[in-house]
Amino acid sequence: MQLRFRTVFWSVAGLVVLALIVWAFWPRPVPADFAVVRRGEMVVSVRDEGYTRVREVYVVSAPLAGRVLRVDSEAGDRVEAGEVLANILASDPAMLDVRSRSEAEAALRSAEAALGFAAAQLEAARAEAELAAQEAERMEILAERGTISQAMLDRARTTLRRADAALATARANLRMRQAERDAAEARLIRPDAAPAGEGVVEVASPIDGQVLRVLQESEAVVQPGTPLVELGDPADLEIVAELLSTDAVRVEEGADALIHAWGGPVPLRAEVRRIEPFGFLKVSALGVEEQRVNVILDLLAPREEWMNLGHGYRVEPEIVTWRGEDVVIAPVASLFRHEGGWAAFRVEEGRARLTPVEMGRSNGREAQILSGLQPGDTLVLYPSDRIEDGAAVVPREG
Repeated sequence: MQLRFRTVFWSVAGLVVLALIVWAFWPRPVPADFAVVRRGEMVVSVRDEGYTRVREVYVVSAPLAGRVLRVDSEAGDRVEAGEVLANILASDPAMLDVRSRSEAEAALRSAEAALGFAAAQLEAARAEAELAAQEAERMEILAERGTISQAMLDRARTTLRRADAALATARANLRMRQAERDAAEARLIRPDAAPAGEGVVEVASPIDGQVLRVLQESEAVVQPGTPLVELGDPADLEIVAELLSTDAVRVEEGADALIHAWGGPVPLRAEVRRIEPFGFLKVSALGVEEQRVNVILDLLAPREEWMNLGHGYRVEPEIVTWRGEDVVIAPVASLFRHEGGWAAFRVEEGRARLTPVEMGRSNGREAQILSGLQPGDTLVLYPSDRIEDGAAVVPREG
């Protein structure tokens, strides 16, 4: 009886030890993160650093040689067209030699010709502004009727703003040419022909705008063409995005864009106006030489939303290069390279199945799936080396 008890005891103990060994080495499901393939809209864009820029910057220069008195204007001051920015004590014209006088007379004739050309440009800009205003008015009426889209109305408004800006530029250019003509005439005035008490040439502002920079603040002797003050209209801003040339080739004029990191609570809507055809070399902060291209964008958001932006402010434009309305989308984190192509682990009945995938476009977070997966499929995110075809997987806790 005792022998039989020992036999049963050790048999049961052996079975328990064997069960424990089998349980210890039995393959367990691998915990993993899951994601679901979906169908929807997908946007591919490029994002890089950029800066704001006043569309038309006017550099007011000394029209003649002399001593410029101290400039009282400061950066940020509002100025009106015709307002005096600087005073220059002109050199004595009586001291001009024959060659200098001939050059001054030629400069006067050139200034008069430039004045006539500026007047013609003003007439052309006025005609374009009138046409843009009529077109914008028609678009407003059509938009109220629901005949056109909001995008077409925004483009019409942008065209009107551009035409108004071009008209203001033409007017300022005419005033600038008039000032250049007056300065050229002033160089030929002899001391005995000047009214008593005069001898100061006033340098006036060609536009209604704001002082951006004072380039010559202190009193000094200047030569013709010496920059004195930079002027511009901060309400007429554009965005300059310095994109890598490999990204710029994927951008098209008229593409939608968003302006991030500008300091406001929400991104600003913008539109690509021009892609410059000439690239330039720029060295990054890490010392890497990069070929970059300037992409110019117009702000579509109302002025009230970005009125605190100024000239030369840093921003981060994001430009749309492709948009898909109804595509199959999977997370990029679920895809990996396999035999020269792409693959993913699709979860079926608790097991990971290696599935070849044909991938289209990608925005870094999501990828367009051309074949291999269907909406509703569950995928393994960030698959580790423990997961292979047929391996059991379970959702990761927490």
